[in-house]
Amino acid sequence: MIKIIQGDITTLAVDAIVNAANQVMLGGGGVDGAIHRAAGHELYEACLTMPEVRPGVRCPTGEARITPGFRLPAKFVIHTVGPVYRDGQHGEPEKLAACYRNSLALAAENGCHSIAFPCISTGIYGYPKEEAAAIAVSEVQAFLSPAESAEDAEGEGRAPSRPLMEIIFCCFLERDKRVYENLIGKSA
Repeated sequence: MIKIIQGDITTLAVDAIVNAANQVMLGGGGVDGAIHRAAGHELYEACLTMPEVRPGVRCPTGEARITPGFRLPAKFVIHTVGPVYRDGQHGEPEKLAACYRNSLALAAENGCHSIAFPCISTGIYGYPKEEAAAIAVSEVQAFLSPAESAEDAEGEGRAPSRPLMEIIFCCFLERDKRVYENLIGKSA
């Protein structure tokens, strides 16, 4: 199930919220800073324990890491690093799609039944909002669609598999919410 809301992601009582993090994972501006402030210093300390894969990089672009939510109502924070938008011709769409795929996979691996995403890469990283939202919606819909055809499952006498997860696009701004609503309406 997909929901689109306008609000503050740090207030959501869900299994996991996604942090649009930077590669060092120690807080920053925008949603990253807001999540770190709301979660408390324990989140910073937990991020420090993440091993660096190269100097100054705990989470490479497109990958995801998970920590407890600490003082947040969310049980977990899934940190993912979106691409800095150049012109869309330097792997940005693939890296942004990987953020959603890897975050959803990590949520599923950790037994999450609900997850909330901010608008990844659309702030200071400059990704055009409509293009970023289209990638987000496409990846979420692919995740929620049956992993096998109905014919295959029916032939074996069972229902097709489908992850049981509520996925929320939490938009801070009304105009971002409208972008998602337009995309979901077109694909419904």
